[in-house]
Amino acid sequence: MYYGSNVEIIEIIIAILIIILVYLSPLIIGSLVMGFQKKAQSTHPESKLNKPIFVGYSWTYFFFGFFVPIFRGEIVVGLLHAILSFITFGLFWLVMSFLYNRQYSERIISAGWQLSDTEECNQMVRLKLKISDQ
Repeated sequence: MYYGSNVEIIEIIIAILIIILVYLSPLIIGSLVMGFQKKAQSTHPESKLNKPIFVGYSWTYFFFGFFVPIFRGEIVVGLLHAILSFITFGLFWLVMSFLYNRQYSERIISAGWQLSDTEECNQMVRLKLKISDQ
């Protein structure tokens, strides 16, 4: 049985690596440009519940798409993202991985939640979201 020469096998391996690199390029670019996803804690002032907020490139959205808002409790947003992802053949999914963490964090902050992590982490979130000190 013929399995091909070493050159053919190397060419196949290179082709597979290029395909993987192209597939992961948004993840690599997003992490380099926007920074890795970072988590900070927020607290609701009345109920004292804690909820994490995220800034930076959303690698979770890149891999899991519209399931991320659903698992974070934003059912309507998740369903809207699912519809838009299907309509745009996944392009919306790709774009939202750059935008989702910022939008989610801004919705949490505007709903009255307050940053309750370390001062350094809180300052990083304020800087990324462009909000003033409170």
